[in-house]
Amino acid sequence: MTQKRIHSDEVTKAARQRLLDRGVTIEAIAEIVYEMQYPYNPQLTMEECIESVEKVLLKREIQHAILVGVELDMLAEQKKLSEPLQTIVETDEGLFGVDETIALGAALGYGSIAVTTFGHLDKNKVGIIRDLDTKKGKGVHTFLDDIVGSIAANAASRLAHRSRDLEEGLSRELNDEELIG
Repeated sequence: MTQKRIHSDEVTKAARQRLLDRGVTIEAIAEIVYEMQYPYNPQLTMEECIESVEKVLLKREIQHAILVGVELDMLAEQKKLSEPLQTIVETDEGLFGVDETIALGAALGYGSIAVTTFGHLDKNKVGIIRDLDTKKGKGVHTFLDDIVGSIAANAASRLAHRSRDLEEGLSRELNDEELIG
């Protein structure tokens, strides 16, 4: 008996929809990317940041993190998790690190710049990450704020690698895998 496989287009669409359903736009993530990368690249445009976020959202690792994280946040909102996990997720318990672990795992594919940028974003809660983190009584975003941080960190890292390649005059068309490492 063969198992049904979900087409990657369906997963991509679902992950993007989960972000939108939770009030997270591509542009809001791109604003964080711009803030992170502009000091190193004053010619950077918002369009480049949006494109980078779009590319990151095509990665399965990111899509899976979105789907799992948002689902857990929604189950916590509906009080459908068992105790003590319900209270831990609902209150975003300070010593609970599973949310960061999922987001950090999703950042590993974009190299050390993504990892350190994720740490910065997790600590400083920039842009929409702050809004999600401080939304008391208006939904649970224990996982989502960290996942958004991971997406932004990945998109910023992707731009940093591309910028360096352009500085060095690489003219060939590079895919994401060639930019990391």
